[in-house]
Amino acid sequence: MKSKVLVVDDSSTSVRVVSHLIKKADKIPISVFSLAQALDVLNDQASDEFLCAVVDYTLPDAPRGEAIEAVLKYNIPVIVITGRLDNNTREQILNKPVVDYIPKQNAQVYEYLTRLIVRLERNSKIGILVVDDSLLSRNAAVNLLKRHNFITYEAKDGIEGLEILNKNPGIKMVLTDENMPNMSGLEMLVALRKNFKKDDLAVIGMSSEGPSFLSARFIKSGANDYLNRPYCHEEFFCCVTQNIENLENIEAIRRAANSDYLTGLPNRRYFFHRLENTSPSAQDCVALIDLDFFKKVNDTFGHEGGDQVLKDVARLLASHFSRHLIARFGGEEFCVYFQNTPVEQAKASLEEFRIAFSERASWINQQPIKCTTSIGLSNKFEGEIDGMISFADLALYQAKQLGRNQIVVDELQANTQII
Repeated sequence: MKSKVLVVDDSSTSVRVVSHLIKKADKIPISVFSLAQALDVLNDQASDEFLCAVVDYTLPDAPRGEAIEAVLKYNIPVIVITGRLDNNTREQILNKPVVDYIPKQNAQVYEYLTRLIVRLERNSKIGILVVDDSLLSRNAAVNLLKRHNFITYEAKDGIEGLEILNKNPGIKMVLTDENMPNMSGLEMLVALRKNFKKDDLAVIGMSSEGPSFLSARFIKSGANDYLNRPYCHEEFFCCVTQNIENLENIEAIRRAANSDYLTGLPNRRYFFHRLENTSPSAQDCVALIDLDFFKKVNDTFGHEGGDQVLKDVARLLASHFSRHLIARFGGEEFCVYFQNTPVEQAKASLEEFRIAFSERASWINQQPIKCTTSIGLSNKFEGEIDGMISFADLALYQAKQLGRNQIVVDELQANTQII
């Protein structure tokens, strides 16, 4: 269900622009033109239906920002928009617990609104750890992070910080002071970088005391960024958001590099990367799965029909073998790696899959497409995963030769067995 965003602005032009940006962020805009109308909406609808509110600083019945506090009382995050650009107004706005403020200045600034709204939803799943021995400084950072919907964790020194970090895999960023008892921020940074890479966990160093080269020491020791205290709210949010988005962009690139575009399954490259340091044992086995007469499917139903069959077989594979490593090897061939799985157990699971796929149909343009699979399974190995795959490939070839829609198993202690 899509979240709602309350828009409170007396300018119809501004409401139209903001509503468009909210829709662009895949949210539902609820627009009103005064504080009184906003209160009517908030009293009529549950506050948890709203992701946030976009509130104009100056309204006919709230000329000095009174609407901001009125909406905040409903525990709804507030983004302020304003045509007033003076420093006094800016300070008044940022002294309130708002998400941010946006001057009605240019199209680029308005685009920032879309980014903010998208971030508010994403941030609710992201953990940030604040490590600082000063309760005052720690609370200041935590309160700012909560405005942006982050999940927050707190530690009073580096030792406690490392303990919390190891227990909470959802933490994606650490904000750490340098001068702390027991373990300093730099010492903690060096320790955590032994287990967490910069591309997986962002670290921002912070300090109000220390030599001018402290920022360089943090960066050289593995920090992603550095903030001098005292910092302004906007500087803090920009720094945090930029580093979180960098992590997300890197993860998106990884997914693109490691995933098959059509089916979403891991690709051949990722399959071998995952297993490059794995030596197969007698309790491991590999299955190669190939669609039967797939060229005929493409010839009869076009590549659109063939693509639909590939997507359907990928979904079924993901459903049946969620505990195992699955990959699309290319074309109509897929692979499943069973670790610590007896060959008989793997064979039984594959048989269930084979039957399920043969009994279902893919649909394209209201036409059913029936297809079957041939499967080669092997637990033979010669020290490397490539050897096991070669044996599975030979078994798959035999399954094709013997009539398709069946499994051939090539076992360590037996000759080829046909099911």
